Amino acid sequence: MKPSIRAGLAGVVAAGAALGIAEVVAALTGNRSSPLVAVGGVVVDHVPAPVKDFGIAVFGVHDKTALLVGTALLLAGYAFGTGLLARRRWWFAVAGVALFGLVGAVAAVTRPGAGTVAAVPSLVGAAVAVLVLRQLTTLSARESPERRRFLRDLGVIAAVSVVAGAGGRMLTSRRAVTAAREDVVLPAPAERAPALSPGVQADGAVPYVTPNREFYRIDTAIVTPQVDPFSWELRIHGMVRHPITITWADLLRLPMVERYVTIACVSNEVGSDLIGNALWLGTPIKALLDLADPLPEADQAVQRSADGWTCGTPTAVLRDGRDALLAVGMNGEPLPVEHGFPVRMIVPGLYGYVSACKWITEIELTRFTDFDAYWVPRGWSAQAPVKTQSRIDSPREGAVKPAGTVTVAGVAWATHRGIGKVEVQVDEGPWRAAELAAAVSADTWHQWSLSWKATAGRHTLRVRATDLDGMTQVKDEAPPAPDGATGWHQVSIEIE
Repeated sequence: MKPSIRAGLAGVVAAGAALGIAEVVAALTGNRSSPLVAVGGVVVDHVPAPVKDFGIAVFGVHDKTALLVGTALLLAGYAFGTGLLARRRWWFAVAGVALFGLVGAVAAVTRPGAGTVAAVPSLVGAAVAVLVLRQLTTLSARESPERRRFLRDLGVIAAVSVVAGAGGRMLTSRRAVTAAREDVVLPAPAERAPALSPGVQADGAVPYVTPNREFYRIDTAIVTPQVDPFSWELRIHGMVRHPITITWADLLRLPMVERYVTIACVSNEVGSDLIGNALWLGTPIKALLDLADPLPEADQAVQRSADGWTCGTPTAVLRDGRDALLAVGMNGEPLPVEHGFPVRMIVPGLYGYVSACKWITEIELTRFTDFDAYWVPRGWSAQAPVKTQSRIDSPREGAVKPAGTVTVAGVAWATHRGIGKVEVQVDEGPWRAAELAAAVSADTWHQWSLSWKATAGRHTLRVRATDLDGMTQVKDEAPPAPDGATGWHQVSIEIE
C-alpha cells in the first residue's frame, strides 16, 4: 500500500473515530448536538430553494438520508486530505481537525434551543481525532513490522468507531419517546367521523385512507424531534389579550373530534405522491385561539416546532369554522413520531409549509408584515391555499395493456373547496366526464374512474379537475415554487 494511501486512510479512520465518540457523547447532551446531524441541519436551513426542490424531486421522502450520506462523503474526502497533510505538516493537519471540530461545535450551539453544552460532542470528537491521527500517522511511516501494526490498528479503530457510533444512536433512541407513545391512551372523540362507505374507493386508485407507514413525510428535521408528551407544553402568546399555556394533560381533557382531512406538500409535482388522506383526532384550534383572544391586527399565527422550524397561517383561516385541529391521533393511533408526536397542526385547504407544523410547541400571534416564517425568506409565498389538482394512478406511465376496456382511475383534490367534476382526455380527443366516487367531505380528495375502450397503439391520457367553485385546474405547467405546481397530469401507455 502506497504511503499516501496509508496516510489518507489514517485521516478517514480518525474522522470516523471522532464521529463515533461524538455520537456517544451526544447521547448525553442531546440528539441534535451530534456534529453530523447539526451540520446537516444547518445545511437544510440554508440550502437554496432550487437545490431543496431538486433533492425532493430526486430522493423524495429520503432527501434527508441522502443529505446525511452526502455530508459523510464530503467529510471522508476532507479527512483523507487531512491525513495526507499529516505526513508532512503535522500542525497543519491539527489545524484541519480543529476546524472540523469548530464547524461541528458552532453548528450544534446555533441550533434552536441549544446551549453551550451542545458543543461538547464536536470538541471531544476533535480531540479523539487528533490522538488517533497521531497514532496511525506514526505507524504508517515506519518499516514493515510497524506497517502491519498500522493495518491492525486501522481495522480495530474503524470497528470500534462503528460500534461506538451505532451504540450512541441506540443510547439516544432509548431516551426517545417510543415508550411514552406506547403508553398514550387517546381520549374518545366527542364527535366521531362518519363511517366510510364502500363508494369512496375507485378501482385502480390508491387507498382512500393512506396508511401511516405510507404517508409522505417532508420536513427539515435531520433527526426526528423526540418530544416527551408528559413534559410537552403549548404556548399561545404574542398579540393576544390572554396568553395561555396548555399541557399534555390539559389538551387531552379538551373535547376531541375525528375528521378525515387530506394534506399535501407544496413541493408535490404534478402527478406526484406528496399527498395523503388520514383520519385525524384533535381539538379545534379555534376554541383555543378564542380563549387567547387575538388582537384585531394579528393576521398571522406563527407555529413553532420543537426543533425551531416555523410556519405562518392566516389567523382568519384558523377561526373561520373549518376543521383546523391540534391533532394527537392519526388513523386510530397516537401520531407517529415522524409525523409530529405528540401534537401537530392540521389545517384543511392550505399547503403544509404554511399550516401543518409538526412537534408543535408554540403559537405566536403576529402580523405578516412583522414576521416571515421559515420558507418565506427562501422564496416561497407567505400564504398558499391548495390548488385544484388531479392525478392518474392507473394505468401507470409506460404501462402495456391489451386492447379492450381499460379502467383509468386516480384521485383529485381541492381541499376545503371540494371537487365538482373530473374529466379525462385520450390523445387529442374530447374530454369525457369520469365517475366520481363518494367523499366524506370537501376536505378530502375524491377518487374517480373512467371506462375506456382502448384500441391498439400508443396513447396519451390526460386528466383535469374542476372544483365546486367552478374553477378548472390550470393547464399551464409551473414548478412547485413559490406556491404550488400547476398543469395537467398525463401518462403515455401502449395498447396491444
